[in-house]
Amino acid sequence: MALGAPALTALAEMGITTPTEIQTAAIPPLLAGRDLVGEAPTGSGKTLAFALPLSERLDASRRQVQGLVLVPTRELAVQVEQVFAALGRQYGFRTVVICGGRAPGSQVRALQAGAQVVVGTPGRVLDLIRQGALALQGLRFLVLDEADEMLDRGFAPDVERILARAPARRQTALFSATMPDWVRATAARHLQAPATARVARTPASTPAIEHQVYEVPVGQRWTALQTLLDARGAGMTLVFGRTKHGVKAMARRLDALGYPVAALQGNLSQNARDRVMEDVRSGKVPILIATNVAARGIDVEHIEQVINYELPESPELFTHRVGRTGRMGRAGVAVTLLEPTDLPRWAAFERALGRRLPRAPWAGGGTATPAQGALPAAPAAARQPRPAAPAAARQSRSSPAPIATPPHRPTAGPARPAPGRPGTPARSAPRTVSAPPAPRRPGATPAPAPGRSHAGHPAAPHYATAAGVSRAAPRAAGIPVTPPEAARPGGRPSGGGLSRGRRRRPFRGRAGASTGR
Repeated sequence: MALGAPALTALAEMGITTPTEIQTAAIPPLLAGRDLVGEAPTGSGKTLAFALPLSERLDASRRQVQGLVLVPTRELAVQVEQVFAALGRQYGFRTVVICGGRAPGSQVRALQAGAQVVVGTPGRVLDLIRQGALALQGLRFLVLDEADEMLDRGFAPDVERILARAPARRQTALFSATMPDWVRATAARHLQAPATARVARTPASTPAIEHQVYEVPVGQRWTALQTLLDARGAGMTLVFGRTKHGVKAMARRLDALGYPVAALQGNLSQNARDRVMEDVRSGKVPILIATNVAARGIDVEHIEQVINYELPESPELFTHRVGRTGRMGRAGVAVTLLEPTDLPRWAAFERALGRRLPRAPWAGGGTATPAQGALPAAPAAARQPRPAAPAAARQSRSSPAPIATPPHRPTAGPARPAPGRPGTPARSAPRTVSAPPAPRRPGATPAPAPGRSHAGHPAAPHYATAAGVSRAAPRAAGIPVTPPEAARPGGRPSGGGLSRGRRRRPFRGRAGASTGR
């Protein structure tokens, strides 16, 4: 293929010795300087098919952007940049990832430092072009990777604007797993006499992927998923949901049930995405729950099983999902769960795929699980009833406490309520006095004689309760008790009193008198 020594050294470091079919078809015309349209399925080795020719045509001595690769997702941008970084160590050029979810400051600084290869998503790339931070005057090579996916994600207008700002004299390569009308029209408008590198599609019919399609009864999809996860092998399992919120809820439920799981969906920040992918690649997390955002851009070799918990929106997305397993000729399993409402759409998928996949009713075992949409029940220990309170503590707060009549009062007649707000029943556990109070502060009003209030009126009756002696009882026994009004200079109450919970007015009368009620 007329590759230079730096490319051969980099390929040897990657452990690659034999080119794939798309690489064999695409590299020679790209090295010859021609535009190219490449059609190949996911996982066929397209990245090296354009990365090697681009690296060969760069001038490492020029500190300006010479290569631009547009991809649909941040995850794919990171993975493509890693391939270019490995090549750049041999060729001597610099690379930078430009995508959303990260602060643009570091990306702008990398461009100012002279990065020659930019790998990015259309939205952020167009923003930096408009801001003047990304200049395309020196662009020599432009790649549209996964062009059909960029169309599906609504990036077509941004891609058109970027192509309009790129120099007319450039080499352009377009790679796609499928060829919808927009991709064909874009190739016709922006590529000049392109060569074609087409690899026979190996979608769901690939022999390396064993398909298992199950019809599950209504409400049993969750039970089937747990049974499949319990029987998983040593490799990684990738479970696809349809919505971001559904994926988050599924991951929470599985995590609560003890499964080692992580979620990958569109609301995650870039740092969170990077942490999830690092855990997945290292094998720390063997179960990944993902939306279609992960159908493209995840390059993990040990994905053993793909589970379509919910059908995607189109047959093309189904192809990209199951293409995460069985990559590069390795064997894999793709499981699809169908409820009765999914059968009409599944029939349309089979027509688009051009074949009927074997289908069987779900007969898997497994333990009983929570109903779909419900969180798992609390552990048994958490569901234990609270211990019964003691008999004394169970007495209603609305019932008066038992009253013992003091010796100096007659026993005839009904017992008067405890001091406090009129009509308020006595408290079950009034404030008690176990020892004489601390000495009075200097200047405080002296305590009145036993049996007399501060205003000179007869003292309120004194009661004893089952919980102890009330504040009135020590006075009846001749024990001096400092009144609350006299606890502070100026007559402001210091807290507590004969009736708790009532506000007391500040002192307004003459010395020795109190207006507190």
